[in-house]
Amino acid sequence: MDTPPLSGSDSDSDDSLVTDRELQDAFSQGLLKPGLNVVLEGPKKAVNDVSGLKQCLAEFKRDLEWVERLDVTLGPVPEVSGPQSTPQNKDQKTVDPEDDFQREMSFYRQAQAAVLAVLPRLHQLKVPTKRPSDYFAEMAKSDQQMQKIRQKLQAKQAAMEKSEKAKQLRALRKYGKKVQTEVLQKRQREKTHMMNAIKKYQKGFSDKLDFLEGDQKPVARRTNEGAKGQQMKKGPSAKRRYKNQKFGFGGKKKGSKWNTRESYDDVSSFRAKTAHGKGLKRPGKKGSNKRPGKRTREKMKSRTH
Repeated sequence: MDTPPLSGSDSDSDDSLVTDRELQDAFSQGLLKPGLNVVLEGPKKAVNDVSGLKQCLAEFKRDLEWVERLDVTLGPVPEVSGPQSTPQNKDQKTVDPEDDFQREMSFYRQAQAAVLAVLPRLHQLKVPTKRPSDYFAEMAKSDQQMQKIRQKLQAKQAAMEKSEKAKQLRALRKYGKKVQTEVLQKRQREKTHMMNAIKKYQKGFSDKLDFLEGDQKPVARRTNEGAKGQQMKKGPSAKRRYKNQKFGFGGKKKGSKWNTRESYDDVSSFRAKTAHGKGLKRPGKKGSNKRPGKRTREKMKSRTH
């Protein structure tokens, strides 16, 4: 019988078995050492090829003037924070390389020292150190890129203006609502004031009709002035005068209409015509609307028939 072909997984397992057997045989023969089977290279030896370095230096070295090179080697400029310099300011090696601030400050002071040393030398060589006013330099970005940036800025500005206008409209709406509310409250106050003035006039507490005028502002002003004037006056108010007229001024009420000797003897107000019914009669009052009797009414009916 033909044996079926082995699958991929079976072939891989056989290869791995063969490989393991070979490794075991090599280990038993002493060909393998314990540990990873990696060939370790020895440390590289440093070679100081002086002649080769000089040859490379001669290839790219050029004898140029200092103006073309502009190279200086200086230490950092000393700090002027205090009168006495600390050892850290004297020695550059004391700067901690792990401290970002000290490291950047050392770079800054070294660049400052280089500028202070080179500027006078450039002035002596009559080399300009400032850009002229009519200096023209090509921009690093293209016109298309700048056009895109300009459009983006314009769109951003338009959006900001639109947002600002929306804020202003919202503020105006709020202000309009506030004004409308104030107008309605003012009308309600004026209406309440007029109703109070009408009630006072109806009850007789006031005899002024200023509240009937169209403009309410002077009315309110005059009423306020009148109220202040009434407060300043020493006499009784209109309400007090009305009650005094209706109910009297206080004191004893019982027996106030009794006659006394003086009132009995006083006949100055006596009128004979009025007392005996001989006073003036109003014409058309007596007998004008008197209904005729029954006989007279019957005669009048018979005449009509």
